Amino acid sequence: MVGYDPASRSEALTPEEAALAGSAAGMVTRALISPLDVVKIRFQLQIEQVSSWKPQGKYSGVVQAFRCILAEEGPASLWKGHVPAQLLSVLYGAVQFATFEALTELVHKSQSYNCQTPGVHFLCGGIAACSATVACQPFDTLRTRFAAQGEPKVYRNLRHAVYTMYCKEGALTFYRGLTPTLVAVFPYAGLQFFFYNILKTLLDSDSGTWKGQHQQRGQFQSRASRACMAGPGGLQSLLSGSIAGVISKTMTYPCDLFKKRLQVGGFEEARLSFGQVRTYHGFVDCMVRIAREEGLRGFFKGLSPSLLKASLSTGFTFFWYESFVSTITSLKGSQ
Repeated sequence: MVGYDPASRSEALTPEEAALAGSAAGMVTRALISPLDVVKIRFQLQIEQVSSWKPQGKYSGVVQAFRCILAEEGPASLWKGHVPAQLLSVLYGAVQFATFEALTELVHKSQSYNCQTPGVHFLCGGIAACSATVACQPFDTLRTRFAAQGEPKVYRNLRHAVYTMYCKEGALTFYRGLTPTLVAVFPYAGLQFFFYNILKTLLDSDSGTWKGQHQQRGQFQSRASRACMAGPGGLQSLLSGSIAGVISKTMTYPCDLFKKRLQVGGFEEARLSFGQVRTYHGFVDCMVRIAREEGLRGFFKGLSPSLLKASLSTGFTFFWYESFVSTITSLKGSQ
């Protein structure tokens, strides 16, 4: 289970160890889910309706979008913006999990609350994610710009993008969309940790009952099966994280779309080949104009690839984090 656990027999993680496990989990997860992220961003930025029944814009569905991007831009385009995205994932994972572990330990030592309850995990997870977001927002903006540009490219590489954006738009451009991001990230991350806590506890309990019944019957269990069912980085972590990611993303999705629309402000020339473009003057203007021009369905453009991405991303993040934590704990115990 993630977070400080006073009942654990092993020594608590240091902030450095939690940061290392979180950054490693973010790096591996990012490499796996990058193509879905590119498609999701393209959908979110398309003004025209995303529909396979009545195609109006450049992209009309997930499969069609993958085919179109591959045909026009090549396989490497599915990892556009991967360098800033990896920097984002590594830094975000490090700050989020280190802060989360520190906050849950602080709750245990300074309050009478059980630091392993879902409510505590919701609050600590939300605060940890907000801290990570403020630290990582410039990388998120760069990642969005790279994923959004088509051919010919506006930015040749990361250095060129940083220089061009700073000279033309100023330093604050790297924090475009921060308001809707913070509005969305607290409940989104909080709900991830909340539901992960509940689901992991339930699955661990069911797993223990299942194993006890089969052991009483004398049935054989392979080492691989036991590790998968009982290990902290087992299938429970992957499944619990995936379900938690889908629930939390669905509940907070519109704010993610607002953020993406605001992050590409001042970048309209690179979007002309994709269809209509809009310039928004702040969070409220963005929300009102999308509602007026695209309807309520406009708030959920790109939801399908986003849910698939959220499922894999959250599941893999918790899976790899608990796996790396288990490895670190084992290494410490063997010294």
